[in-house]
Amino acid sequence: MKSFNTPVGRLQVGSEEAIFRSAIGLIEGAASQENTRLLRLGLSGGSTPKALYKWAVEEKALSEQALRSVLWMTSDERMVPVESDESNFGNLQRLLLTPLKIPATHQLPWPVHLSPEAAAKDFQSTWDHKWGPHAGFDICFLGLGEDGHTASLFPHCPLIGQKHLPAFSATEWPGKGWRLTITETGLERAGLIVVLASGGNKAAVLKEIFHGPVKPHQYPAQILQAFASKVVWLVDEAAAVSILG
Repeated sequence: MKSFNTPVGRLQVGSEEAIFRSAIGLIEGAASQENTRLLRLGLSGGSTPKALYKWAVEEKALSEQALRSVLWMTSDERMVPVESDESNFGNLQRLLLTPLKIPATHQLPWPVHLSPEAAAKDFQSTWDHKWGPHAGFDICFLGLGEDGHTASLFPHCPLIGQKHLPAFSATEWPGKGWRLTITETGLERAGLIVVLASGGNKAAVLKEIFHGPVKPHQYPAQILQAFASKVVWLVDEAAAVSILG
C-alpha cells in the first residue's frame, strides 16, 4: 500500500482487499498487546464495513487470539432494533459475530430500546462503570459518507465543535431520525482512529476533506484534523484518485 502523511492523518491507499487486510492487521496488533482486559473496539456502519465483515469471515482473517481478546462495539448507531437491516450493530452481529460464534459476553450493543437521550446516557454510564470516565476506544473505526459525515455527525450537526460533551450523545438527523454517536470528546480519548473509505463515489468529498478549506460544519470528517497524529485513513484507489491527483 502507498502511505502519505497529511494534515488529516496518515493516508494509506491500496486495493479494497489491501485496506481490509490493513484494518484486520491493526485489530490483530492491538489485540496481541492487550493481556489484562478485552480490547475496546468500535466499528462503524455503512457499505464498506459490511464488505469488510463478509471478507473477514470468508478469508478467516481474524486469529483465535483476536476473537478471544476483543469487546465488539459500534462507534455510532441508529435508533432501530438490532434485528433491523439499518442497525449498525445488527449488521456487525449478522455478518461477523454470529458466523464467528463470538459470545454475548464479548459484545456491547447500544441500548436502543430506550429513548435516544436515555440510551446515550445509559451507554455512557455503562462505559464509565467498566473503565472510568476518561477511557476511550482502543481502536475506533469510522466510515465516511458522500456528504462528508463521519460517525453520526452530519453536516451542520449541533454536536460539532462542542468540546465539553460526554463521549457519547444522541442527535436527531433531519429527515433521518435519531442517532447515537461518539462525539469529538470520545474521539479525543480514542487510542487510534481508523477511517475506511472505498468507491469512486467518495472521491469528491475526500478531495474537499484533504485539500479544501477547513469547514467541519460542512464536512464533519474534517474534525479529525485535530486528532491527526492518531488517525489512519484506509482508502481504496477509486476513492483516493482525487486526493492523489
